Amino acid sequence: MKGLIIAIQFLTRLPTPRIAVSNAEFAASMRWFPAVGLILGALVAGACWAGTRIDPWTGALAGLVLWVAVTGALHLDGLGDIADAAGAAHKSRERVLEVLADPHIGSFGAVTIGVQLIAKLVLLHGLVSINGFVAIALIPFAARIGPLLWTRWLPDLHPGLAARFRDAVRPIDLALWTLAGLGAAWFSPSLLVAPLLLFGWAAWLWRRFGGISGDGHGGGIEVTETGLLLAALILTRIA
Repeated sequence: MKGLIIAIQFLTRLPTPRIAVSNAEFAASMRWFPAVGLILGALVAGACWAGTRIDPWTGALAGLVLWVAVTGALHLDGLGDIADAAGAAHKSRERVLEVLADPHIGSFGAVTIGVQLIAKLVLLHGLVSINGFVAIALIPFAARIGPLLWTRWLPDLHPGLAARFRDAVRPIDLALWTLAGLGAAWFSPSLLVAPLLLFGWAAWLWRRFGGISGDGHGGGIEVTETGLLLAALILTRIA
């Protein structure tokens, strides 16, 4: 359970006990990322449900605010950095790495983060309006299977946080969480779209940058979550 606690500390702002962590233990915590997604999803779905006691828009806003607050906007920051770097990708590789390392947000990143928040708010509203709370609860879980896949498939863009996870994710970890994802799709069939989103993001990173960084993981989680929200809304409407 130590790995789960470390993963919760890294991916969220939830209170956890203080523990000593080695580099190897920190890297191995990536195996627990999907489990953290389950916790986050339950909290977001609960906030959405509570907010709908007032009206659907309040439910959507409550869910979004909690989503951002619990994660500390960690993945939004990565998405913004990736957007800024994509804007500079027509220049040299050194320039791309420089943009990724820059702690300041640029115009591409600011616009992308704004659009992402609006998209999540609108899609959450659509789902809470039709009581799609199960889908909301499972989406953060499915999206956090992505880093296990990406770290196994894509080369490191530069030495950094993502590189520390390289040898920690075992094939068995990816296989077990993939099976769990298929089981979750029984309750929310829209999760079957997840592999397309995960592999699509990996292909885009490979073509655009030639590898992945910590920002690539965070941005991919955000894009996957929004894609799954849209898929859940479309499938529910069709059904």
